[in-house]
Amino acid sequence: QVQLVASGGGLVQFGGSLRLSCVATGFTFSRYVMRWYCQAPGKERELVASITGVGSSTIYVDSMKGRFTISRDNAKNTVYLQMNSLKSEDTAVYFCNAVNTFQTNYWGQGTQVTVSS
Repeated sequence: QVQLVASGGGLVQFGGSLRLSCVATGFTFSRYVMRWYCQAPGKERELVASITGVGSSTIYVDSMKGRFTISRDNAKNTVYLQMNSLKSEDTAVYFCNAVNTFQTNYWGQGTQVTVSS
């Protein structure tokens, strides 16, 4: 059974840091590009960062570049999102996503990040 379980969200002060984790089960993790998305209240879900199967290449949305770092540990079937210098506009539910070359797509349940000013 495929599962993506995200954790690590919470309430943090402006300028603080959080580290999100997403543990995957039920599929060959290293064959999937892993992505983090965020969805703020009343807004569409948008891509935050992406990392290739072996971790050799990453992509970030401009607004998070330099503050967020995506990484993965294929031995632990886990993808991470290190979030630094958090801003109020980073408040959202963060979802992890797995996608392969056949466009098979899996989603996690999301973890809430709230940044207080």
